[in-house]
Amino acid sequence: MNGLVIRNTGSWYTVKTDDGSLFDCKVKGSFRLKGIRSTNPVAVGDMVTITPGADGQTALIDGIVDRRNYIIRRASNLSKQSHIIAANVDLAALVVTIAHPETSTTFIDRFLASAEAYRVPVLLIFNKTDLYDELERGQMEYLVALYRCIGYKCVTCSAEKGDGIDALRSELQGKTTLLSGNSGVGKSTLLNLLVPDADARTA
Repeated sequence: MNGLVIRNTGSWYTVKTDDGSLFDCKVKGSFRLKGIRSTNPVAVGDMVTITPGADGQTALIDGIVDRRNYIIRRASNLSKQSHIIAANVDLAALVVTIAHPETSTTFIDRFLASAEAYRVPVLLIFNKTDLYDELERGQMEYLVALYRCIGYKCVTCSAEKGDGIDALRSELQGKTTLLSGNSGVGKSTLLNLLVPDADARTA
């Protein structure tokens, strides 16, 4: 049976099958050992094959379909392994804030470099436009112009006020998107606006 990994919590994965059924899955033990060098052999976005259990609710993941792409970060331990953040994504979207909190250009550039390394298109989402003073707004406009000049799509919005959300929704329509960003930049608020039944917790 084939399915898409839509959630990962610890060692458990939620897989949505072709007919819309949901299974709580673990990775088959023998499969886990076959030359996979990441800390997580399966990631959100992976297309997998599963063998359902007798209870009809749980299953074992026993295969991964070849990935189109993926995005990784280095594992926090000293093993030089990597952690796969997401697989088979059409777009990597980074939520950026000029203040409340500030997103550094170093952080932005590292994200861009990682996405470029794995050939994943990027969208920069400049959020919290309603909170900026004149100086901060000028800084945002400068960064938007800079990143657009070197070929990156940018949108500006206020998740709190709803400004720019229609334009953002248009950019994301029909795409499997990785949404990333520092804590406090408004990812959960944006997600709840874009996917009302997501019920993501906000700070």
